[in-house]
Amino acid sequence: MADDTGAGLESATAAELAAAVARRRVGALELCNAAIARIEKLDGPINAVVVRDFDRARAQAAACDAAAARGDAKPLLGVPMTVKESYDVAGLRTTWGLPVFRDFIAQRDAVLVARLKAAGAVILGKTNVPPALGDWQSANPIYGRTVNPLDPARTPGGSSGGGAAAVAAGMVPIELGSDIGGSIRVPAHFCGIFGHKPSYGVLPARGHAPNGLEGAPVDLAVCGPLARDAADLELMMGVLAGPDIDEAAGWQLALPPPRDEDLRGRRVLLLAAHPCAATDREIRDALDALGGRLAGVGAIVERASPLLPDLAADHRAYGTMLQAIMTRRVPGHHDVIDAHQWMDLLDARAASRRCWRALFESFDVVLAPPFGTSAFPHDPEPDMSKRQLWIDGAATPFGDQLAWPGVATFAGLPATVVPIARGASGLPIGVQVIGPYLGDRTTLAVGRRIAALAA
Repeated sequence: MADDTGAGLESATAAELAAAVARRRVGALELCNAAIARIEKLDGPINAVVVRDFDRARAQAAACDAAAARGDAKPLLGVPMTVKESYDVAGLRTTWGLPVFRDFIAQRDAVLVARLKAAGAVILGKTNVPPALGDWQSANPIYGRTVNPLDPARTPGGSSGGGAAAVAAGMVPIELGSDIGGSIRVPAHFCGIFGHKPSYGVLPARGHAPNGLEGAPVDLAVCGPLARDAADLELMMGVLAGPDIDEAAGWQLALPPPRDEDLRGRRVLLLAAHPCAATDREIRDALDALGGRLAGVGAIVERASPLLPDLAADHRAYGTMLQAIMTRRVPGHHDVIDAHQWMDLLDARAASRRCWRALFESFDVVLAPPFGTSAFPHDPEPDMSKRQLWIDGAATPFGDQLAWPGVATFAGLPATVVPIARGASGLPIGVQVIGPYLGDRTTLAVGRRIAALAA
């Protein structure tokens, strides 16, 4: 199958596919069947699309063809895609990789799933995750292990690892993920695709919670897109961003435009080292080479700034917050914090946000690694405190790598991951483009420019 651009499903962008369906150059049902065929052909050894909903997807695609015949134009009309297993899709299981939820069937769509469907997307099924979304691998006792399509001996990342693998393998052009500890950014980096962690609160999370935990939004956590094309991240953000029902009664989201579409004159801070996490030399070298290319096209690149917040203090506070969030209702965890300690952490975050606000008066974006290594080999050790990563020939604690995602997560900043290089092993290396709070359009635009520069 080829659309009117000549690109096959495995390489066409979501925007190209939607335009082809709207112009009736290709049928949505044809695209749906082609995507299903690719999943059935490729996914056996990868194990990315673990919940399949092909019959209903075909019905959705037929409805898209009827809409195209009426002249209806929608931004994702007829685009086949998947969503992370942790999102509720009416009529499908939502387990979060936990056996206790093995038989839970969602009764309604998550708000973001509903927005995707309203925009014309065809949901083929759901993709694999680690238990409770708590790992940079994607393996659980219900669905088994997902492997990296670029090297089956290695992880695709987590917790949006199944989705990243499906996109990287060419099964679908886009995926809906989520991120609290790098769960969009690390899989994008490991699989050589694009991902966007939005500013905190920009996308509503209703319908993305384990059964019985559906109260206030989870602090630090965000929902966001993955794609094989940078521009598709922007397309998806246009569909997904905006307040939920209660807030929409009183306000609308209007993200500011990007600071500038051109890289010339952009003020860039290159952050290649973190005081709390080792970073492999090939990651540092790739980032340094990117800095050179940016300077070559007229960007103003600096490699240090006294305006940065205390990254070590931020990392400690972020880790404490994350531990409190991720161990809620988990048996055996008694090292909880009290309300006053939580308020102290909120104070620390407010101070960090002030530092970042001042820094982004002098810089447009900060560039940093999403993780200190490329995709690592599968590690079945269940106790993460016992895991190690080999970095520049030395064993380092696995959990230290939270420091890199935490740079953006703690302060609620947007971060767009873009592939920029291949390492010595041939595995992809990405960069996260971090911007000011609500500066999502800036990080997305700079990410798109960096992708063109790295191509």
